[in-house]
Amino acid sequence: MINKDLVIIGGGSAGLAAAIKARQEGIKDILIIEKDGNLGGILNQCIHNGFGLEIFNEELTGPEYAYRFKQIVKDKKIEYLLNTSILSLDKGFFIKYINESGVSICHAKCIIFAGGCYEKNAGAINLMGDRPSGIFTAGCAQKYINIKGYMPAKKVVILGSGDIGLITARRMTLEGANVLAVLEIMPYSNGLNRNIKQCLDDFNIPLYLSYTVKKVIGKSRLEKIIAGKVDENLNFIDGEEIEFDCDTLLLSVGLVPNISILNNLGIEVSSAKGPKVDEIMQTNVSGLFAAGNCVHVHDLVDFVTNEGYLAGFGAALYLKNQLKEDLNIDVVARNNVSYVVPNKIKYSSNKELEFKFRVKKPCKNVDIIIKNNDKIIKKVYKLALLPSQMENIKINTTNSPLKDGMITIDIETRA
Repeated sequence: MINKDLVIIGGGSAGLAAAIKARQEGIKDILIIEKDGNLGGILNQCIHNGFGLEIFNEELTGPEYAYRFKQIVKDKKIEYLLNTSILSLDKGFFIKYINESGVSICHAKCIIFAGGCYEKNAGAINLMGDRPSGIFTAGCAQKYINIKGYMPAKKVVILGSGDIGLITARRMTLEGANVLAVLEIMPYSNGLNRNIKQCLDDFNIPLYLSYTVKKVIGKSRLEKIIAGKVDENLNFIDGEEIEFDCDTLLLSVGLVPNISILNNLGIEVSSAKGPKVDEIMQTNVSGLFAAGNCVHVHDLVDFVTNEGYLAGFGAALYLKNQLKEDLNIDVVARNNVSYVVPNKIKYSSNKELEFKFRVKKPCKNVDIIIKNNDKIIKKVYKLALLPSQMENIKINTTNSPLKDGMITIDIETRA
């Protein structure tokens, strides 16, 4: 068995940022555990550009973005294990893992969990019809093309307008596939507007809103799908079907935080399906921090990186015994807000707080109102809010200290 001050589970953008920040704050005994054969996580298969506009003030591809952080980790001689899977994690922070050297145990004084998220598959959405080959998640298809060099499709329909699906639509078109349509069950897209423009409009790929797959048809390989239009209650409308002859159906139907390994620790889970965290990304389990898409799904990798920095900073304070809880404030999402991060405020020493949240449904001409108990501490007008876009609101409490009780995030429509 080995002992470490800080173990970071996950070597993607959040985990790498957390390790770098913790080292900058004086923590030297750090170990990163990564299941893949390379640091960088999902960034390694995202060969399109658009990364790093906030962190580096320039446009990078995913591998370029990851490379910069990997180099810092190597330069700072932060230890890491690759091709290593976690078998169990118990309340004493004993981590059992397996790799080519066999099964080992590491005891950590502090843990940062940065395990990312996973894509919903056909079973998760109760896809109706046959079960032929040719049905993939969009991220899986992206990995086949960008990492493995395989072209898995010729005629494609994509279900779901999430960003991964939109980007994969463009990528498959560039590789010679015919992307027949993108179907979206909601009456609005779940992808960023820039990806709708750059990945669909620029390639004349049609987007069908309020449509989903009604039936899958195929024997050994997918032959056809029947798409049906749905009403406001998501029920199929009779006579509103479209048939697509295709060999591939890609699913871009949502991401779910990957936190099953934490179940034994007694963590509290938020409405975003990730661990509840305070303003320095510590969970309700003392010494266990979390950051990135395992907490809530982000729009941009830069946001994930900043959250990793925050978790690394918090973990360093914990290890140096510099955390002094003097507040007890629950943060509550209300009135069309699906979730908010952080879920708890504990430290009056943090004078600037950042709240991240998404709305449940699109809305226009609204005020975002943040209250501490009954007192309004921030009010921000927005012309429009979309579920596909994460909102970030910062609050400075220097001149108006917070009080125990509750912070609420409300959306109110202007008359």
